Amino acid sequence: MDALTIIQVLDSTIRLATPLLLACLAGLYSERAGIFDIGLEGKMLMAAFFSAAVAALTGNVWLGLLSGIASSLVLAGLHGVASITFRGNQLISGVAINFLAAGMTVLIAQDWFQQGGRTPSLLAEGRFGGIELPFAIGPSDAEASGRPLSELIAEAGMIQQIYSELLSGHSILVYAAFLSVPLTWWVLFRTRFGLRLRAVGENPAAVDTAGVSVVGLRFAAVAICGLLCGIAGAYLATALQAGFVKDMTAGRGFIALAALIFAKWRPWHAMGACLLFGLLQAVALRFQNIELGSVTIPVQMMDALPYILTVVILAGFVGKAIPPRAGGEPYVKER
Repeated sequence: MDALTIIQVLDSTIRLATPLLLACLAGLYSERAGIFDIGLEGKMLMAAFFSAAVAALTGNVWLGLLSGIASSLVLAGLHGVASITFRGNQLISGVAINFLAAGMTVLIAQDWFQQGGRTPSLLAEGRFGGIELPFAIGPSDAEASGRPLSELIAEAGMIQQIYSELLSGHSILVYAAFLSVPLTWWVLFRTRFGLRLRAVGENPAAVDTAGVSVVGLRFAAVAICGLLCGIAGAYLATALQAGFVKDMTAGRGFIALAALIFAKWRPWHAMGACLLFGLLQAVALRFQNIELGSVTIPVQMMDALPYILTVVILAGFVGKAIPPRAGGEPYVKER
């Protein structure tokens, strides 16, 4: 395996880890505030459909992004009302959102487009294109020279290959996702809002005693969760792929939850966990059959690796992960 192939695998890792990272950060905000949310999958799926549908109908990817975020916020609001206002079971509410999204997306897609529960393929204006960074070798250079882009990059030096192939060429949502990691760390650990948010997940009674609204903080966390899930779903349908298909999230919401537990509810560790899952997916896509001596690992085994790792993590093989103490428990104000 040459250096360029490794760089290309890492490039795919970044692209595949982006929706996981956004969903993982979404769950981080929600669960740090004491609201467990296993409905990440449903919110991503709903956002993926509406972003692709609106982008296909209008030809404007930004309207698609806003529509995806709005649909995710609606589901986040439902989860907030059920979990915070009516003090319902948070896990059941999340499961209901997942089922609701899985059914509604296919039903509406079939009614609008009559293509078997999918949207039309998105054209150039309906998708997020890659951003070519300054001094990177990109499509414009290949067009000017009349040579394939891969050939130009292969002839460049190692630093130029890393810059052009690994750092450049991603959509704006990829850069936004990775910039969200230091932003999330700063918000949670360096601002008053973050301190209160974490306190609500540990001891909501103390926060209430200090005169801060527990309900308001938890709804704010749920709204941020909906926003990030909306961006993750829109990225799947308008950047990573070119349209919506049934169940296109493929368990990414649950993988993001596993990454969140693996990271023990810390943003920088969450990024590392999501990159690990993305790497496994990238290797499975790049290498269909891997030979280890006389043994050939089939492609089905490679495809299953991210999910196997999810089960291993949830089984507790990564050490004891202690969630926020008030997580999953509705807050009842003492009178």
